[in-house]
Amino acid sequence: MNDDNPDLRQTQRLPALDKSAGATAAPPGRGGSGAPSGQDARTPGGPDGSGSADGPGRTGSADTGRACREETDGGGRARRFWAARRVPSALVALVVLGAAGLLLYDVAAVRADRPAMAWRKRLAAELATRHLDDVWVLAGAAAAVALGIWLLVLALTPGLRGVLPMRRTTPDVRGGLDRAAAALVLRDRAMEVPGVQSVRVAVGRRRAKARAVSHFRELDEVRSDLNTALGDGLRQLGLARRPALSVRVRRSAKR
Repeated sequence: MNDDNPDLRQTQRLPALDKSAGATAAPPGRGGSGAPSGQDARTPGGPDGSGSADGPGRTGSADTGRACREETDGGGRARRFWAARRVPSALVALVVLGAAGLLLYDVAAVRADRPAMAWRKRLAAELATRHLDDVWVLAGAAAAVALGIWLLVLALTPGLRGVLPMRRTTPDVRGGLDRAAAALVLRDRAMEVPGVQSVRVAVGRRRAKARAVSHFRELDEVRSDLNTALGDGLRQLGLARRPALSVRVRRSAKR
């Protein structure tokens, strides 16, 4: 290129387009993460709240505040597992079968010119003489309503809250992870962070909470490392709905 040409001296090189990564190069004067040059994008004080200035002996917390999002790998939407509920179903079936069998036997006995059972005579007399505002009538009605609501809840809710659905890679395979097992995996991850003395992890359907105790290092540094380690652990669990992460770090009590 001839530098003597004034038109060529005024031209500027445009940012290169990286088609393999699917993103454009950052413009001059800015870092790859969109932050100004000379400023690290992971500097404490970001949106995760990991940059709060906590002195020694104080408690630091970080809550991403992001709602759990559903992730799919082309295998379809991962829905919650439905409980079989064999015990409630067996109890209801036994009660209905026993009551229907006993009533059918008594009706057949009456049709055969035999006296009705004493319990049916007593029940018919009570129903004919007691008023609707009687205490026993109201108590029986309340018990029947509560039992009906309980059965409806069991029939309309999936249950198995302790099993978290995993991402479906194929439509014919469904996987689930126990919440206690997920919490154990994340706890092992958190214990590998330098400065963590003890940690308690609880994994729910919408939020994963970590409560750590640090005996050395700055709380901000420990919390930042915990956010990174536990965030990677949640991604590697392969859950269909990744829970939001909440991390709190406090200084251990001095003896």
